[in-house]
Amino acid sequence: MLLAITVIIFGVWMSTHHDSCRRTLTLPVLGLGAFIFVISIIGFLGALKRNSILLWIYLILLCIILVAILVFTVLAFIITNNASGHNVAGLRYKEYQLKDYSPWFLKRLNNTHNWMRLKSCLVKSEDCNNLSKRYKTLKQYKSAKLTPIEAGCCRPPSECGYPAVNASYYDLSFHPISSNKDCKNYKNSRAVKCYNCDSCKAGVAQYMKTEWRVVAIFNLVLFVVLSIIYFVGCCARQNAARSGSRPKF
Repeated sequence: MLLAITVIIFGVWMSTHHDSCRRTLTLPVLGLGAFIFVISIIGFLGALKRNSILLWIYLILLCIILVAILVFTVLAFIITNNASGHNVAGLRYKEYQLKDYSPWFLKRLNNTHNWMRLKSCLVKSEDCNNLSKRYKTLKQYKSAKLTPIEAGCCRPPSECGYPAVNASYYDLSFHPISSNKDCKNYKNSRAVKCYNCDSCKAGVAQYMKTEWRVVAIFNLVLFVVLSIIYFVGCCARQNAARSGSRPKF
């Protein structure tokens, strides 16, 4: 029960530290915590009343959760195992390429409906428009350590060669030295920026990868703890079975 409350608190923490664009795993974590809480009540009542039926239900449901957590964790590590970004000379942050990510990410980010929803959310988040407020001078901007989403969605890729005028404006009169289609997709407009770029999708993929990796590590710890609890539950069921088989006088 305490473990379920911990999972719920972790889910609440995720929801308060991320905007609506980036809460991809908040609801699943909260749902998992609520489900574990309900199961813990069943197990508690079964152990308290020495009811073998309730304890069987508890163990079966707990086993299902253990299998689900194990499958999700393995898949999460497989999906997030590749793509670490590319260093660019003169920049403190990395740039990301969409082709480096797993087909699972590519399928969802290249889906027009999914991306339109994410893009509108990114525009509302004001991440790109706030850069000029955070970095007053061009020198500050060039030495900044941008997040993957800021690096991919708020500016054109470095290979385009567009000179930066400030943190939110690039000189597009300069002829791009790269054939990358993102160079043409970038606009200085607040509503456009590089939201239609593959580099933006790659930045979102990198963010999702980091979030999935955090949840996967958390689930790994959760799996170990739940396995111990499952063993204790088996002992409780055996004790209840022995108690029920004793002759009553």
